[in-house]
Amino acid sequence: MEITEVRVSLRESEGKRLKAYATITLDNSFVVRNIKVIEGNNGLFVAMPARKLKQFCPRCGKKVDVGSQYCSYCGVQLPPPRESEDSRHTTHQDLAHPINQEFRDYLQSKVLDSYHDEKAEPREDLSKKETVVEEGSDK
Repeated sequence: MEITEVRVSLRESEGKRLKAYATITLDNSFVVRNIKVIEGNNGLFVAMPARKLKQFCPRCGKKVDVGSQYCSYCGVQLPPPRESEDSRHTTHQDLAHPINQEFRDYLQSKVLDSYHDEKAEPREDLSKKETVVEEGSDK
């Protein structure tokens, strides 16, 4: 499987760990959005898209975030989440992720290379782009 396109949207602001969002295209056929570039304790890394896990309120039946102490709809105190070997303290679940280390390394290097390229390029002002297009038109 080949990563045929990587698009990076910078989100840098002072003191924030989230540096960018990336979208990858696999084999010109499948897109994965909301891949995060994060500044960790040991440098940059790629985090796959994830969603918050939900549980049902025993009183009203509405979905609330796992780990919440109270239902945000009816206010009842929620039971603690069930502990298991695999999911101790888990509140998020990956929507898509690499199955093996080889592809994880490949994906991370492609995304981080694109991130560094995007960061190195000077940002063009969109109003200047629009002006150039308007000047080149016959109107």
